[in-house]
Amino acid sequence: MGRKITVAVTTLNQWALDFEGNMARILQSILEAKDMGASYRTGPELEVCGYSCEDHFREPDTFLHSWETFLEIMMSPFCANMLVDVGMPVMHQNVAYNCRIAFFNRKLLLIRPKMAMCDDGNYRESRWFTAWTKAQKTEEYLLPHLIKEHTGQETVPFGDAIIATPDTCIGYEICEELWNVRSKHIEMSLSGVEIIVNGSGSYMELRKAHITNDLICNASFKAGGAYLFSNLRGCDGQRVYFNGCSAIALNGEVLARGRQFALQDVEVTLATIDLEEIRAYRVSLRSRCSSAAGAVDYPRIRCDFEMSTHNDIFKAATPTLHFTYSSPEEEIELGPACWLWDYLRRSGQGGFFLPLSGGVDSSSSATIVYSMCRQIVQAVQHGDAQVLYDIRKILADSDYTPINAAALCNRLLVTCYMGSVNSSKETRRRAAQLANQIGSYHIEISIDLAVNALLGIFNAVTGLTPVFRTQGGCARQNLALQNIQSRIRMVLAYIFAQLMLWVRNRPGGLLVLGSSNVDESLRGYLTKYDCSSADINPIGGISKTDLLRFLSYAKKKYNLTALESIIDAPPTAELEPLLENGQLLQTDEEDMGMSYSELSEYGRLRKQYFCGPYSMFCRLVSTWKSDLTPKEVAEKVKHFFRCYAINRHKMTVLTPSVHAEIYSPDDNRFDHRPFLYRANWSWQFKAIDDEIDKLQSAYAPSSTQIRPNSDDLVPSLDTSTQQSFHMDDSKHSSPMSSASFDGVSTAGQLPIDNVEMQGAKPSGFSKVHVNVLGKLKDRTGIPV
Repeated sequence: MGRKITVAVTTLNQWALDFEGNMARILQSILEAKDMGASYRTGPELEVCGYSCEDHFREPDTFLHSWETFLEIMMSPFCANMLVDVGMPVMHQNVAYNCRIAFFNRKLLLIRPKMAMCDDGNYRESRWFTAWTKAQKTEEYLLPHLIKEHTGQETVPFGDAIIATPDTCIGYEICEELWNVRSKHIEMSLSGVEIIVNGSGSYMELRKAHITNDLICNASFKAGGAYLFSNLRGCDGQRVYFNGCSAIALNGEVLARGRQFALQDVEVTLATIDLEEIRAYRVSLRSRCSSAAGAVDYPRIRCDFEMSTHNDIFKAATPTLHFTYSSPEEEIELGPACWLWDYLRRSGQGGFFLPLSGGVDSSSSATIVYSMCRQIVQAVQHGDAQVLYDIRKILADSDYTPINAAALCNRLLVTCYMGSVNSSKETRRRAAQLANQIGSYHIEISIDLAVNALLGIFNAVTGLTPVFRTQGGCARQNLALQNIQSRIRMVLAYIFAQLMLWVRNRPGGLLVLGSSNVDESLRGYLTKYDCSSADINPIGGISKTDLLRFLSYAKKKYNLTALESIIDAPPTAELEPLLENGQLLQTDEEDMGMSYSELSEYGRLRKQYFCGPYSMFCRLVSTWKSDLTPKEVAEKVKHFFRCYAINRHKMTVLTPSVHAEIYSPDDNRFDHRPFLYRANWSWQFKAIDDEIDKLQSAYAPSSTQIRPNSDDLVPSLDTSTQQSFHMDDSKHSSPMSSASFDGVSTAGQLPIDNVEMQGAKPSGFSKVHVNVLGKLKDRTGIPV
């Protein structure tokens, strides 16, 4: 018996309920691991049926088909003389469990159920599964008839046990158990387990990749031993992109690690481990040895299979791996692009249609599609037969081989500049330049005819014609005229998406891409059923500030010079008439009454740190104390929460987007909150006011240095200014949730003191947007 073993972790791009495809990918990973010399193969969580089956886990069919698939895998000659485990759901005594099933040479060794469910973030595991709570105990599981029929085996141990081979010992955690405060790897290591195995379904969030790596390194450092982590990668039918990064760690050091982003469906990562390194490391930890001497013993399942070989003296152990993490810009470049690829090839559609306005958001979506095309070309050049098969199927061209990203982008992406009389020459030029550089099939249309037709219908019924604020119209008219333009663009997008491939003599249709970012969704700065309403949205989980950084990164990496002017331009919807000199009247931040950097701050405090209005005020008072008085901070917090409340209903119809940001307001599963609020937050705002009274003495006016009153920084509220300065979501707001700006201050309005400001430094807020509370009224006319 030798001392070195070669083990394999696998990264799989599975698809919920695709039993045939999932089985093929599992078998391919087993074959590759075997060919590379591994004696043991493990895989991701629920790999047999796919992780995102969700309520299908309540269907008996899912369990039946999982067993049928498992039987095909276990009986395959690929698995001969190799220890294998796979992940699948198992029903035991009328309770559904998320399990690993280990087998060797067509004999089941152990069914190990998950012992800690994950129910935070996008996870809802307790809705479908139950945690196994009988620590260090097993029961006999009566195998299904179809298994008994082919193997003759009637039962298998089910529960919290470990597998002992003649040369080592293997124990299991499943995903959340690694994150849990009472992780099982400590107890198992004290009981003599040398190899901890974890099948996981961990998804991508920006700046998160290091967490898993830290956890497996810390686990193997503290407990000693090897930690084998297998993860899913890709979109398996939901809003998340599984993160990859399967890894093998030994005594606190990473030996091997799979890629975070790739189009490859199957990736096998191997490491050769010297078992004596584990034993020497553990025996040197004297406190660990004392704890191990009194450790609780685990049930051991014997497997008469030597994972090592007798003549391994010349076999080199895998050295420590040194690597760098992807930057957030690289994660945006690659993650959403891979998610788009999975969605496209599995949807049966022929490409994408994108309304390209020449702004940051739509340009980011276009650049991400271009990144996808670059990855497709690279994968084909590296011999990925599955990617080549998929792209030929999408394009309905069996002889096509992509060799250039721009040429491929021309076949996959149709971009459309939907201009109006309110559009500027600059945005039209920027859209055309970017389309030319990425290679998309670009068209330009005018929406004015459609807008005028709708207004004509309204006039025929009512005898009235609404006009913009600058032409003497009221806030309701101004908002309605903007929303008409937004919604017409959505209708036109779907018409062109359905027919553009017909125009180009190709079968099928196009998926409509959306381009609203996470900050605008949080604020509600979008119109229900406008061109943010699409089939999918690659940037819906990404903040504006991160998108700007991404475009700067892409400009340099891809040499997309057109992005420079897009980055420098002020964000604007161009839904109101331009000034006489052709300059913009409308900008997004003025419309919203807050800056994008402020929105990111609000979003993280609301979601990541669970702050209501009062808690957010208390935190921001200290964060912004060098720049704003408590009363000014209070106005900003109240303005945000009121806008959030009256627009929350829009999240119920938010276009599906890849999850990427921890403060995403996605109402589908990540951010479960009401969509009908009391918009004046009377109790919460009163708590803020009470706190301001307590702080009043700390912010007395100074006679030596007078701080400008915010009224001096906000445009005067006469009729002319009122036409251009308004705090409602005029870019993308629903009339049923809109607020109108009233130039008359109310009795409930908070005054702003003139206060001394010393050592002021930028902190992400926009001074021009203070002093807005009390001047906003909801549709009932009640001031807040």
